[in-house]
Amino acid sequence: MQLIKDITFWPFIVFAFIVFLLIGIMIGLSWILGERHKEKTTNEPYESGIPPTGDARLRFSSGFYIIAMFFVIFDLDAAFIMLWAVSFRELGVGGYIGILIFIGLLVVLLIYELSIGALDFGPNGKKILKFKNRIKEELP
Repeated sequence: MQLIKDITFWPFIVFAFIVFLLIGIMIGLSWILGERHKEKTTNEPYESGIPPTGDARLRFSSGFYIIAMFFVIFDLDAAFIMLWAVSFRELGVGGYIGILIFIGLLVVLLIYELSIGALDFGPNGKKILKFKNRIKEELP
């Protein structure tokens, strides 16, 4: 009963009522104004009335996942560097040396990844140009 007697709680109740009212109006309008059709494949998952054209289990190159991991790693590192920049004056020289070592390790890691070809999962441009030039030489 204390909750009902508390006057400071009524704005939350009014806000929640307005939110539920708006949700109800939006769902009701979409049901009334929404498109209704019944094709053969309407109830198929992910297709919404379009006939499926193949297997949903496609094989992707591991390069896509490697690029995603590199993005997360370097994005997280950017967040660390931004936090360091915000607290630069409090950290002093020790923080500056620490971030230099951190950035140096990132550069070494990036050079290593480039040297082992971890970022080269697409077609090789030199091979494409060599093949193109060979075809030009063979044509009369």
